Amino acid sequence: MLNKHLIACLLTTFCCLFSFGQEGEETKEEIPKVIAVDSITTTRKPINPLSPAKAAFYSALLPGLGQAYNKKYWKIPIVWGAIGTGIYFYVINDKEYDRYREAYKSRLAGFKNDEFYYDSNGNLLESPRVTTDGLIRGQEFYRRNKQVSLLVTFGLYALNIIDANVDAHLMQFNVDENLSLAPHYEFNEIDASSNLGLTLNFKF
Repeated sequence: MLNKHLIACLLTTFCCLFSFGQEGEETKEEIPKVIAVDSITTTRKPINPLSPAKAAFYSALLPGLGQAYNKKYWKIPIVWGAIGTGIYFYVINDKEYDRYREAYKSRLAGFKNDEFYYDSNGNLLESPRVTTDGLIRGQEFYRRNKQVSLLVTFGLYALNIIDANVDAHLMQFNVDENLSLAPHYEFNEIDASSNLGLTLNFKF
């Protein structure tokens, strides 16, 4: 009888210890999860409100410098190429405008020795290749192209500043993996039609 009570007590004690061990294991499993969440929260980079202003200032100071500040180095050749193209066309149109302007001023002074009085081989022509009215139209054409080139160049310069500012803002934007935006394509086999759009997924 004593042995039965002793065995029962030992079994009860063992069951209690086993159940306590399981609770301890569950507690141990839950603790790292909390620590992991805390570690993610504490390692998140703090928001720098001056970062977008700095990026915009650097791009205004030197196009492409704000992109370098944002570590978007691949954008620097695009910025330089775009602004350089605008400057190139401005210079070309300015030179053509000066050509027509100088020839027109020479005609008004009564001279007949401007470049349009000569052919490609340098021979003097009886009548100019471009008339006086043509010189006036040429000046108007290249003046307009100069203005357009200048406006486009300033627009690209401003776009370079805006791009650096927006990039600096987006770099500090908290992107949640549970929120995603992806292209959506669906083919309807009944009427052989297709639907194309964007799908917004949000995981709870």
